Amino acid sequence: MDYWLLPAFFCIALLYASAGFGGGSSYLAVLALSGLPTGAIRPIALICNLVVTGSGSWSFARAGVTPWRRALPLILASMPAAFLGGRVVLPRQQYLLMLGLLLLLAGLLMLFGTAKTAKAAEKGGRRGAGAVAVAIGVLVGFASGVVGIGGGIFLSPMLFLSRWAEARAIAATTSLFIALNSLAGLAGQFSVGLEWRPGLTAVLVLAVGAGGYLGTRLTLDRFTPRTIRNVAALLILLVGTRLVWSNWLINL
Repeated sequence: MDYWLLPAFFCIALLYASAGFGGGSSYLAVLALSGLPTGAIRPIALICNLVVTGSGSWSFARAGVTPWRRALPLILASMPAAFLGGRVVLPRQQYLLMLGLLLLLAGLLMLFGTAKTAKAAEKGGRRGAGAVAVAIGVLVGFASGVVGIGGGIFLSPMLFLSRWAEARAIAATTSLFIALNSLAGLAGQFSVGLEWRPGLTAVLVLAVGAGGYLGTRLTLDRFTPRTIRNVAALLILLVGTRLVWSNWLINL
């Protein structure tokens, strides 16, 4: 086992949980550097995602910031799509490149949007229609299943840019979305017989469990809505940059 994975996963979980994310995209990148086969990487990333966001969802719910009536239709629509996406095995370079460019655009809009838009977003100025929320859930759920992550990195910018709710409610919704879609995507992957590394997974789960708990407490007790938004934007930009680099720039 590469022991450097433990502090790496702890730090990833702490940082991503502070924005309501699970860290799946970064787990995938770190595990790829460790030399694990692709079939083992995706389930480990999803299980770690599930641990971080499952714990976060529980903490958000206890704090009373989860908007259940608005979040559940979106999430329930996404789960079967995530299961189907988890069964898809296809060449993903062009898909991931396009996704990376879209994430870069979304992250920049979140980070440098007008003050009026940011203020309205923090107050939850506009409510998403039910049909639109369901459509977003299906699209994001399927995409997250294909890629092998929980999908929060796709969902969060949509919710912030549409001013769906205030920042803590978006973090809570994103966390719950990732947890349930990680579970659905994991079921889809195991249904096609992917690899399983129980020993390594158990050790990494301990690391992300501790990091994720600390990150969630930062969101609930320390961070302002603007800080949550900016942390989410920076993480989205990080993932988008990595996707563009690995699927285009590195091949120029």
